[in-house]
Amino acid sequence: MEGLLDHVLRDVLTRAGGVDLCVSEFIRVSGSLLPVRTFHRYVPELLNGGKTPAGVPVRVQLLGSDPTCMAENAARLATLNPPGIDLNFGCPAKTVNRHGGGALLLKTPEVIHDVVSAVRRAVPAHIPVTTKMRLGYEDQSLTLENALAMQDGGSAELVVHARTKSDGYKPPAYWEKLPAIRQALRIPVIANGEVWTVADFHRCREVSGCEDVMIGRGMVANPGLALQARGLPGLDWGALAPLVEVFWGKVDSSILPKYQSGRFKQWLGYLRRAYPEAEQAFMDGRTYKEMNEIAALMLRSMRGEAALVGAPA
Repeated sequence: MEGLLDHVLRDVLTRAGGVDLCVSEFIRVSGSLLPVRTFHRYVPELLNGGKTPAGVPVRVQLLGSDPTCMAENAARLATLNPPGIDLNFGCPAKTVNRHGGGALLLKTPEVIHDVVSAVRRAVPAHIPVTTKMRLGYEDQSLTLENALAMQDGGSAELVVHARTKSDGYKPPAYWEKLPAIRQALRIPVIANGEVWTVADFHRCREVSGCEDVMIGRGMVANPGLALQARGLPGLDWGALAPLVEVFWGKVDSSILPKYQSGRFKQWLGYLRRAYPEAEQAFMDGRTYKEMNEIAALMLRSMRGEAALVGAPA
């Protein structure tokens, strides 16, 4: 998820446990052959065997619409030996769609087929090529055509975000549409969309019939969600303190200072959904401008200490 689940949060959330596999933010391919440093910037895990520090594999996601350019970039990426290459046909962002990428391609299954097949031909057989889609652009009339185009182009797996582009991120997700896709395909189908709680996880599996579920924003809001989905105890507010310390260090070392406090506020805003304690911390930290102030506030809250405005950790 662009601007949210980057390598910083991938590191933090995979340390929490319970995650089998990650997919990176999309890397936009638009008419040029990207340098290796671009792949390393988005996915520094490529310098660690394609895994997060916790050992979780990270597939690298590409977004684009030109089969030749996508294939050339996938071939270069393959030289870095990623655990897999994922192709994004689900992004609903207007800027992406305006330039012919993401969910807009769900209007043209034939183009999707050409992109997937070109990438599959360009990538060594041992590297899986997988895909992600929504149910459609404005409606669901081409859902199966798009899914089949991805499979027939060579996709090894398909993640389906169970909403259309027009639905955006408004609830609900239409998990009940996924059984028809599963029945039409030979490849595994993974359910995605609107999984915020362990109850959502189990209901998603039951309704969709999918064995595997991809979780995005729900994991940001509740870092222990994958553990809970496995029947293990989650993480209470105090247990998040070590993760916040990791987040602090990663943000400090990899993000420009002017964006650092925003990253903390962004994550704290999501945590409010799962942790009542985060609401007070969020309210207390609204006026803070420095990352150190916000980080210190969060850690004091998690440790049950009184908040001291502007004090260092």
